[in-house]
Amino acid sequence: MMSLKGTTTGGNIFDAVSEAVEKMGLKWDKLCGVTTDGAPAMTGERKGMASMVCVKVKESGGEAVRMHCIIHQEALCAKTVQLGDVMNTVVKTVNIIRARGLYHREFQAFLSDVDAEYGDVLYHSDVRWLSRGSLLQRFYSLRSEIDKFLKEKGRPLHELSDPLWLADLAFLVDLTHHLNTLNKNLQGKEQLVSHLYAHMKAFCVKLRLFETQLRSFNAAHFPALSEIKSAFPKADLSAKKEKYASVITSLVTEFNQRFQDFSVIEKQIKLFSTPFLVDAEEVEESLQLELIEMQCDDSLKSQHQLLSLPDFYQSLDHAKFPLMRRHAKRMMSLFGSTYICEQTFSLLNQNKSRLRSRMTDSHLCEVLRVSTTKLSPDIPAILQSKGQHHCSH
Repeated sequence: MMSLKGTTTGGNIFDAVSEAVEKMGLKWDKLCGVTTDGAPAMTGERKGMASMVCVKVKESGGEAVRMHCIIHQEALCAKTVQLGDVMNTVVKTVNIIRARGLYHREFQAFLSDVDAEYGDVLYHSDVRWLSRGSLLQRFYSLRSEIDKFLKEKGRPLHELSDPLWLADLAFLVDLTHHLNTLNKNLQGKEQLVSHLYAHMKAFCVKLRLFETQLRSFNAAHFPALSEIKSAFPKADLSAKKEKYASVITSLVTEFNQRFQDFSVIEKQIKLFSTPFLVDAEEVEESLQLELIEMQCDDSLKSQHQLLSLPDFYQSLDHAKFPLMRRHAKRMMSLFGSTYICEQTFSLLNQNKSRLRSRMTDSHLCEVLRVSTTKLSPDIPAILQSKGQHHCSH
């Protein structure tokens, strides 16, 4: 980990990366991927750090892939779901309850008296990706209790008795739940880029299914919306179907646009994850003969079904499949997200308290060493090994 004590332009960050690479004795041609959060200093076409790194790798005889953090991209897609009137009302109501100490204590006591499912409502934070879904789910579950409490206080929320508004709330609850489930699936250690891409493709297929079903107002995969439909059978909620379908359509478009980085390497990912299902004529010519040998070996096909991908490629004969092993190393070295970095920064924030507000470079290095070892024991080995491919965050 390198500290930037001045400006943080793309050139500054590249110089720090270069210093770290040289200090660790790594070879530029072994670097195979750069994952960023999409900031201009990182992604600029000429002066972005990622662009400079890719040029340096190419000059050294290698090839690096630039990717935008897949979790960050998913979060940006989720923010395009706009039902502002619902979200604003929910946030405003929660603020009314929680901003006043007496109201808040009385509300908690009220929930305890009525044996509510939850003991409080949650604040919403735009910074936390999962915050919106948690807030909406809690608000929806406590809607009856919130309605009674506000009426007792002489501040009724009329939207809570409006079936059309409740339908919008329920739809938003269900959709954010689906998005949060995807977000959680994308997190965690030992996630290969092929796993992350599979989660994304599956979600896009689900979205198209949702779009088709909602156009006929089939809420099979939207339980909260189904509940509201059943609770208000006389309300003309079907008028909402086009609105909901259009929200899904916009989300599909956003996902397709934002995940073009992965479509560029889709064939390479398929070759890595499902080598026995790939047409040899569609892969790089240098890999074709080894791939054919592999596909015609029934024992290897059985091993592929039984072993994890890393274990399978490690079991391949070095002399017989050197290029396929090399391709697998590149794919396993690619990070589809900045998850490890994000967890490291979370650990730094925990360590930096009011009583210890000073962080030195030695503190940062120690925290990074401990956190990467805990998150993935293989990371330090990958970074330090000159003979292995590596990926930069």
